[in-house]
Amino acid sequence: MAVIISIVGASKSGKTTLLEKLIPELTSRGYSVGTIKHDVHGFEMDHEGKDTWRHRKAGAKTVVISGPKQLAMIKQLEKEMELELVAGHFLDEDIIFTEGYKKEKRPKIEVFRKELIPEPISTEKDNLIALVTADEVKTDVPVFHPGAIKEIADFIETRYLESRKRFRMVIKIDGKKLPMKEFVQEFVIGGLLGMLSTLRGYKKPRKLELILNLDDDET
Repeated sequence: MAVIISIVGASKSGKTTLLEKLIPELTSRGYSVGTIKHDVHGFEMDHEGKDTWRHRKAGAKTVVISGPKQLAMIKQLEKEMELELVAGHFLDEDIIFTEGYKKEKRPKIEVFRKELIPEPISTEKDNLIALVTADEVKTDVPVFHPGAIKEIADFIETRYLESRKRFRMVIKIDGKKLPMKEFVQEFVIGGLLGMLSTLRGYKKPRKLELILNLDDDET
């Protein structure tokens, strides 16, 4: 199961903005990141008149739309699915951020702005692990400025992700991650860099991307 951390706070406090910056920072460090948005008011993913909307209105309980690069599922529920079950749909992620779920007993990072509410909505009793704010606030948990993205990522990495070995090399076959032991990674990386080093213009890379199209169909 991936690590689950809830990003909570008042409406318009900057939760989505924080995630927009934090996700690429952790991704650049080699971690796979997923997100869950909690919407207590309900939502519509498919628009009226679209095929998926028509399928659902016709009585389909579960509708999936699949494409070359994306897949989405719309499932009718009798009651709200527990977070643990929702997270179970994530197969390859190291960490899942939820936006919301403030009542869940999961680690929480609260984005706080005093102009919106006088006090943070969460405490250590609610599993609050950090505050992200530009305001002065009394608390026993670490406090980060909203612009301190690297420091926030360091905090999360040290506390929750260090035990999850980051792969120096990830190979996916038709979109599915191929498990590779560390000695296999080192063998492949060493051989590949050794061959590339003989080419003109080679410089030792920080990140190397290799895309192979092995489809023999030339039509």
